[in-house]
Amino acid sequence: MALNKVEICGVNTAKLPLLKDEDKEELFRKIKQGDKEARETYIKGNLRLVLSVIKRFSSSSENVDDLFQIGCIGLIKAIDNFDNTLNVKFSTYAVPMIIGEIRRYLRDNNSIRVSRSLRDIAYKAIYAKEHLMKLSLKEPKIEDIAKEVGVSKEEIVHALDAIQSPVSLYDPVYSEGGDTLYVMDQISDKKNKEENWVEDISLSEAMKRLSERQNYIIQLRFFQGKTQMEVAQEIGISQAQVSRLEKNALRCMKNYLV
Repeated sequence: MALNKVEICGVNTAKLPLLKDEDKEELFRKIKQGDKEARETYIKGNLRLVLSVIKRFSSSSENVDDLFQIGCIGLIKAIDNFDNTLNVKFSTYAVPMIIGEIRRYLRDNNSIRVSRSLRDIAYKAIYAKEHLMKLSLKEPKIEDIAKEVGVSKEEIVHALDAIQSPVSLYDPVYSEGGDTLYVMDQISDKKNKEENWVEDISLSEAMKRLSERQNYIIQLRFFQGKTQMEVAQEIGISQAQVSRLEKNALRCMKNYLV
């Protein structure tokens, strides 16, 4: 996907306007009054947001013009639904909306067929997530989304997994309290666990320097090949906490060995 082209969908991206904060406030006041010209100006003034988002999908085989158009739909939805009385920047609200619109487009064009019931649950979950984010201004938990949709957590996770496009192991999938979980954190490696680097090096002394909980997490993750979710369920904490403890433990061990 060529992102270095100057003209996308007939729009000269090199000449896109930039809006000042005071201009944004005035335009939004007019938009709320039904001023279509102000709305058009605000859309053009935020097209750079769409460009920045579609760069995240550079590995996609989709045409950049198509993604730009879909991103513009997400931008327009964000403008129509944004509450400018809240203490939130428009870009903070708009970017997830644009990303969501593009992801829905990519899912709908996915060659892998997903049952209608699963797709319906997934879309309800996505809309529920956007609704909850708009209300609380923070990332909702799976439990909250499941309650909003009226199905179990397992059904939500299964449905969302079913419609996902192939992703990189290093793509972020969830964030809680500043701790980002990546795809690779959710994958166990039972086949190669005996050859894992934790067992390849003598780490007994390094592991003695860990807390009891950190030591146990390292044992489960790298000796038994369990996922962070499995570890979280076993010891009764969140996956985000497991991720944080695991990273701190590995950092401690690395510092000792170096």
